Amino acid sequence: MNGPMCRHHAARVEAAIASGQAARSALVASWRRSSRLHHLDPAGRTSPMRLTEVELHQARERIAPLLAAAQGAMDRLYQAVGASGCCVLLADGEGVPVDRRGTPADDATFQSWGLWTGALWSEEHEGTNGIGTCVVEQRPLTIDRDQHFFTRNTLLSCTAVPIYDHEAAFAGVLDVSSCRADRTDAFSNLIALAACEAARRIEADLFRRAFAHARIVLTPAADGQCSGLVAVDADDLVIGATRSARVSLGIAPGRPLQPVPAADLLGGDTARDHLAGGQRAVLQRALLRASGNVSAAAKALGVSRATLHRKLKRFELNH
Repeated sequence: MNGPMCRHHAARVEAAIASGQAARSALVASWRRSSRLHHLDPAGRTSPMRLTEVELHQARERIAPLLAAAQGAMDRLYQAVGASGCCVLLADGEGVPVDRRGTPADDATFQSWGLWTGALWSEEHEGTNGIGTCVVEQRPLTIDRDQHFFTRNTLLSCTAVPIYDHEAAFAGVLDVSSCRADRTDAFSNLIALAACEAARRIEADLFRRAFAHARIVLTPAADGQCSGLVAVDADDLVIGATRSARVSLGIAPGRPLQPVPAADLLGGDTARDHLAGGQRAVLQRALLRASGNVSAAAKALGVSRATLHRKLKRFELNH
Protein backbone atom coordinates (compact mmCIF):
# COMPACT_ATOMS: atom_id res chain seq x y z
CA MET A 1 0.00 0.00 0.00
CA ASN A 2 1.64 3.26 -1.13
CA GLY A 3 1.91 6.38 1.02
CA PRO A 4 -0.88 8.53 -0.52
CA MET A 5 -3.42 5.69 -0.43
CA CYS A 6 -2.42 4.89 3.13
CA ARG A 7 -2.87 8.50 4.22
CA HIS A 8 -6.19 8.76 2.36
CA HIS A 9 -7.66 5.73 4.15
CA ALA A 10 -6.41 6.87 7.55
CA ALA A 11 -7.86 10.34 7.00
CA ARG A 12 -11.21 8.89 5.92
CA VAL A 13 -11.39 6.70 9.05
CA GLU A 14 -10.53 9.60 11.36
CA ALA A 15 -13.00 11.92 9.63
CA ALA A 16 -15.82 9.39 10.03
CA ILE A 17 -15.02 8.96 13.72
CA ALA A 18 -14.89 12.71 14.30
CA SER A 19 -18.19 13.26 12.48
CA GLY A 20 -20.17 11.41 15.13
CA GLN A 21 -21.38 8.72 12.72
CA ALA A 22 -20.61 6.02 15.32
CA ALA A 23 -24.07 6.52 16.80
CA ARG A 24 -25.77 5.34 13.60
CA SER A 25 -23.13 3.20 11.88
CA ALA A 26 -21.92 -0.10 13.29
CA LEU A 27 -18.83 0.15 11.08
CA VAL A 28 -17.84 3.60 12.33
CA ALA A 29 -18.57 2.47 15.90
CA SER A 30 -16.01 -0.29 15.37
CA TRP A 31 -13.51 2.19 13.90
CA ARG A 32 -14.07 4.36 16.97
CA ARG A 33 -13.40 1.41 19.32
CA SER A 34 -10.24 0.65 17.36
CA SER A 35 -8.98 4.23 17.61
CA ARG A 36 -10.25 5.53 20.92
CA LEU A 37 -10.50 2.38 23.04
CA HIS A 38 -7.55 0.39 21.69
CA HIS A 39 -5.40 3.39 20.63
CA LEU A 40 -4.60 1.96 17.20
CA ASP A 41 -3.40 4.00 14.23
CA PRO A 42 -5.12 3.14 10.92
CA ALA A 43 -1.81 3.82 9.14
CA GLY A 44 0.02 1.27 11.33
CA ARG A 45 2.16 -1.15 9.35
CA THR A 46 3.08 -3.75 11.97
CA SER A 47 2.18 -7.29 10.90
CA PRO A 48 -0.41 -9.20 12.97
CA MET A 49 0.93 -10.61 16.22
CA ARG A 50 0.94 -14.39 16.62
CA LEU A 51 0.81 -16.88 19.45
CA THR A 52 3.72 -19.20 20.07
CA GLU A 53 3.25 -22.85 19.10
CA VAL A 54 2.75 -23.72 22.77
CA GLU A 55 0.13 -20.99 23.21
CA LEU A 56 -1.66 -22.09 20.03
CA HIS A 57 -1.71 -25.69 21.26
CA GLN A 58 -3.24 -24.53 24.54
CA ALA A 59 -5.84 -22.44 22.69
CA ARG A 60 -6.82 -25.48 20.62
CA GLU A 61 -7.12 -27.63 23.72
CA ARG A 62 -9.43 -25.10 25.37
CA ILE A 63 -11.97 -25.47 22.56
CA ALA A 64 -11.36 -29.12 21.69
CA PRO A 65 -15.11 -30.00 21.45
CA LEU A 66 -15.71 -27.13 19.02
CA LEU A 67 -12.67 -28.10 16.95
CA ALA A 68 -13.90 -31.69 16.68
CA ALA A 69 -17.44 -30.66 15.77
CA ALA A 70 -16.24 -28.21 13.10
CA GLN A 71 -14.14 -30.51 10.94
CA GLY A 72 -16.79 -31.77 8.54
CA ALA A 73 -18.49 -28.41 8.06
CA MET A 74 -15.15 -26.67 7.46
CA ASP A 75 -14.22 -29.27 4.86
CA ARG A 76 -17.52 -28.79 2.99
CA LEU A 77 -17.33 -25.00 3.18
CA TYR A 78 -13.78 -25.01 1.85
CA GLN A 79 -14.81 -27.30 -1.01
CA ALA A 80 -17.42 -24.69 -1.96
CA VAL A 81 -15.22 -21.57 -1.76
CA GLY A 82 -11.59 -22.68 -1.87
CA ALA A 83 -11.22 -22.72 -5.64
CA SER A 84 -12.22 -19.06 -5.80
CA GLY A 85 -9.21 -17.94 -3.78
CA CYS A 86 -10.76 -18.05 -0.30
CA CYS A 87 -9.53 -19.62 2.91
CA VAL A 88 -11.69 -20.84 5.80
CA LEU A 89 -10.73 -20.07 9.38
CA LEU A 90 -12.12 -21.22 12.72
CA ALA A 91 -11.31 -18.75 15.50
CA ASP A 92 -11.82 -19.08 19.24
CA GLY A 93 -13.78 -16.64 21.39
CA GLU A 94 -10.70 -14.38 21.63
CA GLY A 95 -10.39 -13.96 17.87
CA VAL A 96 -7.46 -16.35 17.37
CA PRO A 97 -7.73 -18.73 14.38
CA VAL A 98 -7.08 -22.26 15.64
CA ASP A 99 -7.83 -24.18 12.44
CA ARG A 100 -7.96 -23.34 8.76
CA ARG A 101 -8.50 -24.65 5.25
CA GLY A 102 -6.75 -23.21 2.22
CA THR A 103 -5.28 -24.05 -1.16
CA PRO A 104 -1.53 -24.80 -0.76
CA ALA A 105 -0.74 -22.51 -3.70
CA ASP A 106 -2.27 -19.60 -1.73
CA ASP A 107 -0.69 -20.44 1.63
CA ALA A 108 2.25 -18.03 1.32
CA THR A 109 -0.10 -15.15 0.49
CA PHE A 110 -2.50 -15.83 3.35
CA GLN A 111 0.31 -16.40 5.82
CA SER A 112 1.88 -13.06 4.88
CA TRP A 113 -1.47 -11.35 5.54
CA GLY A 114 -1.79 -13.05 8.93
CA LEU A 115 -4.74 -15.19 7.84
CA TRP A 116 -3.21 -18.12 9.62
CA THR A 117 -3.60 -20.14 12.80
CA GLY A 118 -2.29 -18.40 15.89
CA ALA A 119 -2.65 -14.83 14.58
CA LEU A 120 -4.31 -12.32 16.90
CA TRP A 121 -7.35 -10.94 15.06
CA SER A 122 -9.21 -9.32 17.95
CA GLU A 123 -10.23 -5.69 17.50
CA GLU A 124 -7.78 -4.87 20.29
CA HIS A 125 -4.90 -5.97 18.05
CA GLU A 126 -6.16 -5.57 14.47
CA GLY A 127 -8.91 -3.00 14.70
CA THR A 128 -12.05 -3.48 12.61
CA ASN A 129 -11.89 -6.84 10.81
CA GLY A 130 -14.17 -9.79 10.16
CA ILE A 131 -13.14 -12.07 13.01
CA GLY A 132 -12.44 -9.43 15.64
CA THR A 133 -15.56 -7.36 15.00
CA CYS A 134 -17.68 -10.54 14.96
CA VAL A 135 -16.27 -11.39 18.41
CA VAL A 136 -17.42 -8.00 19.70
CA GLU A 137 -20.80 -7.78 17.97
CA GLN A 138 -21.63 -11.51 17.87
CA ARG A 139 -23.57 -11.32 14.62
CA PRO A 140 -22.86 -12.41 11.03
CA LEU A 141 -21.00 -9.65 9.18
CA THR A 142 -18.69 -8.88 6.27
CA ILE A 143 -15.80 -6.43 6.53
CA ASP A 144 -14.94 -5.70 2.92
CA ARG A 145 -11.66 -4.11 1.82
CA ASP A 146 -11.55 -0.46 2.96
CA GLN A 147 -14.05 -1.16 5.75
CA HIS A 148 -11.04 -2.56 7.63
CA PHE A 149 -9.46 -0.20 10.16
CA PHE A 150 -5.83 -0.75 9.19
CA THR A 151 -4.85 0.43 5.73
CA ARG A 152 -2.66 -2.67 5.34
CA ASN A 153 -5.79 -4.87 5.60
CA THR A 154 -7.83 -3.05 2.95
CA LEU A 155 -7.13 -5.65 0.27
CA LEU A 156 -8.94 -8.26 2.35
CA SER A 157 -12.59 -9.22 2.27
CA CYS A 158 -13.72 -11.20 5.31
CA THR A 159 -17.10 -12.76 6.12
CA ALA A 160 -17.50 -13.94 9.72
CA VAL A 161 -20.29 -15.80 11.54
CA PRO A 162 -20.53 -16.39 15.31
CA ILE A 163 -20.76 -19.95 16.64
CA TYR A 164 -22.61 -20.79 19.87
CA ASP A 165 -21.99 -23.82 22.06
CA HIS A 166 -24.44 -26.36 23.52
CA GLU A 167 -25.44 -23.89 26.26
CA ALA A 168 -26.04 -21.13 23.69
CA ALA A 169 -22.93 -19.23 24.82
CA PHE A 170 -20.63 -17.55 22.29
CA ALA A 171 -17.84 -20.00 21.46
CA GLY A 172 -16.01 -18.83 18.35
CA VAL A 173 -16.12 -17.50 14.79
CA LEU A 174 -16.22 -19.15 11.38
CA ASP A 175 -14.57 -16.90 8.80
CA VAL A 176 -14.13 -16.94 5.03
CA SER A 177 -11.44 -14.53 3.84
CA SER A 178 -10.23 -13.53 0.39
CA CYS A 179 -7.44 -11.34 -1.00
CA ARG A 180 -8.94 -11.40 -4.49
CA ALA A 181 -9.66 -7.97 -5.97
CA ASP A 182 -12.41 -9.37 -8.22
CA ARG A 183 -14.69 -10.58 -5.42
CA THR A 184 -18.18 -9.33 -6.37
CA ASP A 185 -21.08 -8.41 -4.09
CA ALA A 186 -23.12 -11.32 -5.45
CA PHE A 187 -20.33 -13.77 -4.66
CA SER A 188 -19.91 -12.23 -1.20
CA ASN A 189 -23.61 -12.83 -0.55
CA LEU A 190 -23.24 -16.48 -1.53
CA ILE A 191 -20.24 -16.82 0.79
CA ALA A 192 -22.24 -15.27 3.64
CA LEU A 193 -25.07 -17.78 3.13
CA ALA A 194 -22.66 -20.72 2.94
CA ALA A 195 -20.78 -19.58 6.05
CA CYS A 196 -24.01 -19.17 8.05
CA GLU A 197 -25.17 -22.63 7.02
CA ALA A 198 -21.81 -24.15 7.98
CA ALA A 199 -21.87 -22.43 11.36
CA ARG A 200 -25.33 -23.81 12.10
CA ARG A 201 -24.14 -27.32 11.15
CA ILE A 202 -21.23 -26.94 13.56
CA GLU A 203 -23.59 -25.84 16.34
CA ALA A 204 -25.89 -28.79 15.68
CA ASP A 205 -23.01 -31.28 15.75
CA LEU A 206 -21.61 -29.69 18.91
CA PHE A 207 -25.04 -29.92 20.54
CA ARG A 208 -25.61 -33.55 19.56
CA ARG A 209 -22.20 -34.51 20.95
CA ALA A 210 -22.88 -32.72 24.24
CA PHE A 211 -26.24 -34.48 24.63
CA ALA A 212 -25.32 -37.81 23.08
CA HIS A 213 -27.55 -39.80 25.45
CA ALA A 214 -30.65 -37.61 25.04
CA ARG A 215 -33.32 -37.48 22.35
CA ILE A 216 -32.91 -34.50 20.04
CA VAL A 217 -36.10 -32.74 18.98
CA LEU A 218 -36.49 -30.00 16.36
CA THR A 219 -38.27 -26.80 17.34
CA PRO A 220 -40.14 -24.57 14.89
CA ALA A 221 -38.07 -21.91 13.16
CA ALA A 222 -38.42 -18.37 14.55
CA ASP A 223 -38.41 -15.27 12.33
CA GLY A 224 -37.08 -17.20 9.36
CA GLN A 225 -34.12 -18.57 11.30
CA CYS A 226 -32.95 -22.18 11.26
CA SER A 227 -34.91 -24.69 13.31
CA GLY A 228 -33.56 -25.13 16.81
CA LEU A 229 -32.70 -28.30 18.68
CA VAL A 230 -33.69 -29.34 22.18
CA ALA A 231 -32.38 -32.32 24.16
CA VAL A 232 -34.93 -34.38 26.09
CA ASP A 233 -33.88 -36.98 28.69
CA ALA A 234 -35.48 -40.28 29.60
CA ASP A 235 -37.80 -38.56 32.09
CA ASP A 236 -39.33 -36.24 29.48
CA LEU A 237 -37.32 -33.27 30.71
CA VAL A 238 -35.74 -30.75 28.36
CA ILE A 239 -32.12 -30.55 29.51
CA GLY A 240 -30.59 -28.54 26.67
CA ALA A 241 -31.49 -26.15 23.86
CA THR A 242 -29.53 -24.50 21.05
CA ARG A 243 -29.48 -20.72 20.75
CA SER A 244 -32.04 -20.69 17.94
CA ALA A 245 -34.31 -22.96 19.99
CA ARG A 246 -34.00 -20.64 22.98
CA VAL A 247 -34.90 -17.67 20.82
CA SER A 248 -38.06 -19.37 19.57
CA LEU A 249 -38.98 -20.65 23.05
CA GLY A 250 -38.17 -17.48 24.96
CA ILE A 251 -35.30 -18.98 27.00
CA ALA A 252 -32.33 -16.84 28.06
CA PRO A 253 -29.13 -17.84 26.18
CA GLY A 254 -25.68 -18.36 27.58
CA ARG A 255 -26.45 -20.23 30.77
CA PRO A 256 -27.18 -23.84 31.76
CA LEU A 257 -30.79 -24.75 31.19
CA GLN A 258 -32.82 -25.75 34.23
CA PRO A 259 -34.65 -29.02 33.39
CA VAL A 260 -38.26 -28.42 32.44
CA PRO A 261 -41.00 -30.87 31.36
CA ALA A 262 -40.89 -31.19 27.59
CA ALA A 263 -44.67 -30.96 27.23
CA ASP A 264 -44.71 -27.71 29.22
CA LEU A 265 -41.95 -26.11 27.18
CA LEU A 266 -42.71 -27.38 23.70
CA GLY A 267 -46.49 -27.55 23.98
CA GLY A 268 -48.85 -28.37 21.17
CA ASP A 269 -50.09 -31.72 19.92
CA THR A 270 -47.37 -32.00 17.28
CA ALA A 271 -44.59 -31.71 19.84
CA ARG A 272 -46.30 -34.16 22.16
CA ASP A 273 -46.85 -36.64 19.33
CA HIS A 274 -43.20 -36.37 18.30
CA LEU A 275 -42.00 -36.96 21.85
CA ALA A 276 -44.49 -39.72 22.45
CA GLY A 277 -43.56 -41.55 19.27
CA GLY A 278 -39.89 -41.45 20.13
CA GLN A 279 -40.42 -42.55 23.73
CA ARG A 280 -42.75 -45.40 22.81
CA ALA A 281 -40.13 -46.84 20.47
CA VAL A 282 -37.41 -46.49 23.13
CA LEU A 283 -39.57 -48.25 25.73
CA GLN A 284 -40.48 -51.05 23.36
CA ARG A 285 -36.82 -51.67 22.51
CA ALA A 286 -35.83 -51.67 26.17
CA LEU A 287 -38.54 -54.17 27.07
CA LEU A 288 -37.63 -56.44 24.18
CA ARG A 289 -33.95 -56.43 25.15
CA ALA A 290 -34.89 -57.20 28.75
CA SER A 291 -37.28 -59.97 27.66
CA GLY A 292 -40.13 -58.13 29.32
CA ASN A 293 -38.34 -57.72 32.67
CA VAL A 294 -39.40 -54.26 33.89
CA SER A 295 -36.63 -53.99 36.49
CA ALA A 296 -33.94 -54.81 33.93
CA ALA A 297 -35.47 -52.44 31.37
CA ALA A 298 -35.65 -49.61 33.91
CA LYS A 299 -32.00 -50.15 34.85
CA ALA A 300 -30.95 -50.11 31.20
CA LEU A 301 -32.85 -46.87 30.62
CA GLY A 302 -31.47 -45.27 33.77
CA VAL A 303 -34.90 -44.63 35.33
CA SER A 304 -36.69 -46.01 38.38
CA ARG A 305 -39.20 -48.87 38.14
CA ALA A 306 -41.94 -46.45 39.18
CA THR A 307 -41.05 -44.08 36.35
CA LEU A 308 -40.97 -46.91 33.84
CA HIS A 309 -44.34 -48.28 35.04
CA ARG A 310 -45.82 -44.80 34.65
CA LYS A 311 -44.48 -44.50 31.12
CA LEU A 312 -45.70 -47.99 30.16
CA LYS A 313 -49.16 -47.12 31.41
CA ARG A 314 -49.10 -43.78 29.56
CA PHE A 315 -48.23 -45.43 26.25
CA GLU A 316 -50.49 -48.45 26.91
CA LEU A 317 -47.65 -50.91 26.56
CA ASN A 318 -48.19 -54.40 27.96
CA HIS A 319 -45.38 -56.09 29.88
